[in-house]
Amino acid sequence: MIPEPSRQDTTLTPPPAQRFKRRALMIGAAAALVAVSATLYAAWNNSEHSVSASRIRIAEVARGTLVRDAAVNGRVVAAVSPTLYATAPATVNLKVAAGDTVKKGDVLALLESPDLTDALKREVSTWEQLKAEVARQHILSRKQKLLAQREADTAEIDRLSAQRTLERYDSVGQIGIIAKIDYQKAKDAVNSAGIRARHARQAAALEGDDVELAIKTKTNELERQRLSMANAQRRVDELTVRAPVDGFIGTLNVQNRMVVAANAPLMTLVDLSRLEVELEVPETYAGDMGLGMRAEITLPSGRATGTLSALSPEVVKSQVLARVRFDGAQPTGLRQSQRVSARLLIEEKPDVLMVQRGPFVENEGGRHAYVMHDGVAVRTPIRIGATSISAVEIIDGLKAGDKVVVSGTDAFDNAARVSINQ
Repeated sequence: MIPEPSRQDTTLTPPPAQRFKRRALMIGAAAALVAVSATLYAAWNNSEHSVSASRIRIAEVARGTLVRDAAVNGRVVAAVSPTLYATAPATVNLKVAAGDTVKKGDVLALLESPDLTDALKREVSTWEQLKAEVARQHILSRKQKLLAQREADTAEIDRLSAQRTLERYDSVGQIGIIAKIDYQKAKDAVNSAGIRARHARQAAALEGDDVELAIKTKTNELERQRLSMANAQRRVDELTVRAPVDGFIGTLNVQNRMVVAANAPLMTLVDLSRLEVELEVPETYAGDMGLGMRAEITLPSGRATGTLSALSPEVVKSQVLARVRFDGAQPTGLRQSQRVSARLLIEEKPDVLMVQRGPFVENEGGRHAYVMHDGVAVRTPIRIGATSISAVEIIDGLKAGDKVVVSGTDAFDNAARVSINQ
């Protein structure tokens, strides 16, 4: 039988110095606990509300580059989507159906307009008549010029005859064979013949100018009629509706054999080789937008970048429509009217004081923020500047390193101090 070992135990008494050190540690720990409790109690006692830390989100104020942007929605549209119209009142004879793929130049519809066809025939008839008149005028002009030239030549012959007669009188007048009165008459005949010849030459020149002017007038009438006929031919040619681009028929606005008025829409042609994104931008961003602005488009196949190429001048239902053209090659797999989301890069502001964006901006109107101090959220006046999707610029009221409650402040009820429980 084994004896009980209790008789072997010996009671040890610690030295006095060790007992004093242990008592001091216990007293210090108790004092620290009392101080922390007092601090927490004071904070809690000075707070108007108490909120659990799990209900809020805290972000730190820091310096960085603020990219001012806007998140918008949009849809994929065709950059080229012409609508074809009837050029005159006519009966439509359709050659395609909705959804058909067509090539540039293909016949899409034929418009039957008897009025334009008859007008073209009248213009062609008038042009043929004027062309014959111009040819006749050329013949008449040559005849008039020949008559005028004949008269001029006859007058010149008479002048030469009178001149020779005077020369004969000169040869015999020295010896007194001819009377002086006859000699004077011969001289007068020469002068008269010279005047008639000169006038005949001038009349022939004027007759040439007159016939040239008559020919020019008839030629101008023929040219004017040719232009009128060409215009009538163009209007008849426009009755054949052709595809201006490659694509497919989007919508048909008429039915086959329907009678339409002038300028009535017939169909819409969609060119899928050139697609763009039409964005619906809230009107609050309209003043900051401009052509050439960058955009990031989120597609099912990934992200793509683009440039703002068009901006609507009007606001419809508090929105402004903007067109974004893709950079480089067009992404594959896009469809007409496909919904997408985009991010407009409005501005970059380097080296600014900013904090993560949250509901506190809307809840406090951007004029106050709750800053953390020793477990207590203190309502602090601030002034904000530019905002983006993820951050907001701080102009006044905060400094780098401050911790701000960015979400969950709706439970604070605008209290000046709120205790945050861990």
